[in-house]
Amino acid sequence: MSETASSASGKALGAPGSPGSSGVPGANRWKALGFIAIAQLMVVLDATIVNIALPSAQQDLGISDGNRQWVVTAYALAFGGLLLFGGRMADLWGRKRAFVLGLGGFAAASALGGAATNEAMMFGARALQGVFGALLAPAALSLLAVMFTDGKERAKAFGIYGAIAGGGGAVGLILGGFLTEYLDWRWTFFVNIPFAVVAAVGAYFVIREPAGGRNRSPLDIPGVVLSTLGLVALVYGFTRAESDGWGDSVTVGMFVASAVLLAAFVLVESRVGAPLLPLRVITERNRGGVYLSLGLAIIAMFGLFLFLTYYLQVVKGYSPVRTGFAFLPMVAGMITGSTQIGARLMTRVAPRLLMGPGFLVAAVGMLLLTRMEIGSSYAALLLPAMLLLGLGMGTAFMPAMSLATQGVEPRDSGVASAMVNTSQQVGGAIGTALLNTIAASATTAYVADHIGGAASRSQQQLVQLQGQVEGYTSAIWFAVGILVVAAVIALTLVNAGRPAHPAAVSSPDGTDRDEVAVPVIAH
Repeated sequence: MSETASSASGKALGAPGSPGSSGVPGANRWKALGFIAIAQLMVVLDATIVNIALPSAQQDLGISDGNRQWVVTAYALAFGGLLLFGGRMADLWGRKRAFVLGLGGFAAASALGGAATNEAMMFGARALQGVFGALLAPAALSLLAVMFTDGKERAKAFGIYGAIAGGGGAVGLILGGFLTEYLDWRWTFFVNIPFAVVAAVGAYFVIREPAGGRNRSPLDIPGVVLSTLGLVALVYGFTRAESDGWGDSVTVGMFVASAVLLAAFVLVESRVGAPLLPLRVITERNRGGVYLSLGLAIIAMFGLFLFLTYYLQVVKGYSPVRTGFAFLPMVAGMITGSTQIGARLMTRVAPRLLMGPGFLVAAVGMLLLTRMEIGSSYAALLLPAMLLLGLGMGTAFMPAMSLATQGVEPRDSGVASAMVNTSQQVGGAIGTALLNTIAASATTAYVADHIGGAASRSQQQLVQLQGQVEGYTSAIWFAVGILVVAAVIALTLVNAGRPAHPAAVSSPDGTDRDEVAVPVIAH
């Protein structure tokens, strides 16, 4: 069995009338990739840059400890809950239009956040960022899917995209630290505006979608309502579990409501004529394996970012800026794994032979971190662990991102892209809540067992620090197991062969062009 998409001319992706639109076939698609990469960097940066600025913003705006989580939660709920809807809108309106609109809205919401004078204004701005991010993110990924269809070009493009997706979060820690320490927390919001303006203007003039890829079917309103409410309930349930515990009645109620709503959503999608999420997108074996393994890997990685940030700042006493720089080896590893290993091998070997070993290499890096102690050396322990994590995740992410949108019909590319982002967002929410809860329980147990023998105040503080490290390493053991499971799923469920190379064919005017048939998935 194999899947191919409809063919359409991929000759010119430049703006109408531009010099590049009738020159070298697809010359402007690489310019377009640059603007898409800027937008992706902005979205990924925003996920971590605000965390660094949160203590300062909280103090300035008078946000209570009980409400401060909403600066993060408001964004996560809107972004995670509306991703499928955003992907469908990209398919309906056109990916370029959705991309530019998403960038404009994200910039406006960022300006509102930077100008916030109270907590309500801040929470509203963060929710609006999530809304427009849910439109922007799937549009960006689906633009890559429909513009880069030749095997080698696709590998290179997704290698760059995967490196930015993987490393941008750590860059956000550095940038957030600099802006907060040397300027003001408000600049962690204002910095998004130039990114968005450059990306939107560039995309408007450079990107031209291949014809015939829109899905003009009527909007599935019941599907929109059920999926949005179901995903919001799921994300909020995990967020609530982190702060109020797994046994909290509201937490349990959210999980039950989410299960019921998402089950109803699947039932509706199997029966309506024009579903929001065509089940063929997720039931295809390779894409299903990618969504599942990618979501699990993100669970492990999100928890790790959280623990390492606290370990470096609280236990080791690093400043925010120094903490950000400490993550640079992981970023370098991700960029190397994505662009030098993944991109070079993707056209030569099956995706599972990159994803499975990649997740296992990351698991080895994670395994090293289970040896963390208060006095652990950065150079001897954290540096090699971060390099292995970065190399492994970068190598695995790049073919996963490509395979998730490979073989889908052009009219479904927005929704398929949204599912990649949904698995990442839901995985991030689960990872933060689950691993943080495990760490907190282990810390509490350690302190309870050892605090009795601490006579002086300094000894008690040492026990508290040791308890924190014990909590981190206990949770990291779970993360190691999760990465191993992700590797097993990738090796067993994902059975695609290496991508085929579409041949160059002659167009009616006699010039050569690339035939944009999405690379065949061999079963």
